[in-house]
Amino acid sequence: MTGVLGGVFDPPHLGHVALATAALEQLGLDQLLVHVVAAPGHKDVYAPAAARLELTRLALADDPRVVVELELETRTVDTLEARKLDDPVLILGADELVDFATWKDHERVLELARLAVAKRPGVPGARVREAHARLPAPDRISFFDLPPRAVSSTLVRERVALGEPIDDLVPPAVAEAIRRLGLYSRPE
Repeated sequence: MTGVLGGVFDPPHLGHVALATAALEQLGLDQLLVHVVAAPGHKDVYAPAAARLELTRLALADDPRVVVELELETRTVDTLEARKLDDPVLILGADELVDFATWKDHERVLELARLAVAKRPGVPGARVREAHARLPAPDRISFFDLPPRAVSSTLVRERVALGEPIDDLVPPAVAEAIRRLGLYSRPE
């Protein structure tokens, strides 16, 4: 069984690592494809795609089941259409499920992949249940637990810009690469 986790990873942090680990362990995945979106159409990026790809590979290097690739498609449906995977499991956070109905061709996404949604604090359960019930194929959606982590890519970038330590937010190899590459040193 193959999982797919896409994102900007600008930069990847311990929350991303926890999400990948929880998905692998709880969903029984054989492989997790992590797609670093080169040019997302829905959010700003602060580091070049090649740097984000390197950082993500460093963050997830400890598990041989993880394959990190650069993704040139900007929308999930286009990625799934192009990859032609056999019944993949798309990994989402609960916050993403709440907005899933606004995604490009979200019904087609549900035809191409099952969804595995990480339950995490900060997203009201009622909103998640409502979003789940509104989707055309709720039986293609499952949930798994994600340990809470007070971390975000924005927080990492802010700390770097202020010259503050990030060792409690990212894996050591990622912190070193951010310093080496001179990333995020300017305020947003």
